[in-house]
Amino acid sequence: MLRSSQPLTGPNRKRCREDEQLLGTALGEEQRGFVIDTRSAQAAKQARMTGGGTEPKSSYPQWRRLHRPLERGRPLQESFAKLVEACNDPSASMDRWLGRLESCRWLSHVKAALSTACLAAQCMDREEASVLVHGAEGTDTTLLVTALAQVILDPSCRTLLGFQGLLEREWIEAGHPFHLRCARSAYSHARLKQEAPLFLLFLDCVWQLGRQFPFSLEFNERLLLTLFDNAYASAYGTFLCNNEKERCLCKVKESTLSLWGWLNQPAERKKYLNPLYSPNALVIWPSVEPQSIQLWQGLFFRWIRSSQYLDEAWAEIQRLVDSS
Repeated sequence: MLRSSQPLTGPNRKRCREDEQLLGTALGEEQRGFVIDTRSAQAAKQARMTGGGTEPKSSYPQWRRLHRPLERGRPLQESFAKLVEACNDPSASMDRWLGRLESCRWLSHVKAALSTACLAAQCMDREEASVLVHGAEGTDTTLLVTALAQVILDPSCRTLLGFQGLLEREWIEAGHPFHLRCARSAYSHARLKQEAPLFLLFLDCVWQLGRQFPFSLEFNERLLLTLFDNAYASAYGTFLCNNEKERCLCKVKESTLSLWGWLNQPAERKKYLNPLYSPNALVIWPSVEPQSIQLWQGLFFRWIRSSQYLDEAWAEIQRLVDSS
């Protein structure tokens, strides 16, 4: 699996021999590959006017391009804000609540992200093909798809340490601009142009995987909630800045502590383990049918509904596992 930003073909359909050679080395003579573009065909075409674009078929004959548009900017942030507003309205009737849930389209974004990740995983697992994923800059929906596809395909990414490594590799080192995307939150009245909850969408998708495959992830929901909290406000430096260059200039590693170091302390680590975990070497294929995608109540209702009974149930499960 490869990831990149968009090719800079521009309106004149410029070629880059080095890019063509690079992608050619990923394939054998008889092999084929798939380019999954997380923009619509129309958006990719419009990008040519500003210097971007897509891979010309004539220059990449062994690669087939598939467009799977995913929202990454203001529409996604507005969807998040509308969902949070609906979840915090205690006066809403059932019909009104369901109408607002549908109109905010958050679950549609979850479904689209999982569907695209499944497509990438299927191309690799069933077609035995190489896959290149890109969008515009390659630091948002691109990372969402590649990270989810790896959780689906690779059992090592479903362990606590493996998942941390995945986040470090696919989100932090790959340059997801956390400072811009997580500048405020859904509760803020200000709507910053570059803010968007891409990382939250990823965590929500992973929660969906954990709900559908309760024995296959070594970590629990508490870890996902902790990651969400630290992406927006943290005492650690793991999610600071927008890329590695900024982190080096700000000397983040020298001046702050790592979130991973705290999570991996024996006393803390135990809190984030799934007591039902049973290593599963198989690929996990999630259902993306409407009835299979559920609202992440542990996050969106966490401040208006007590989790006391659920916490007690998990504590009892943990006690039974420890005593067996």
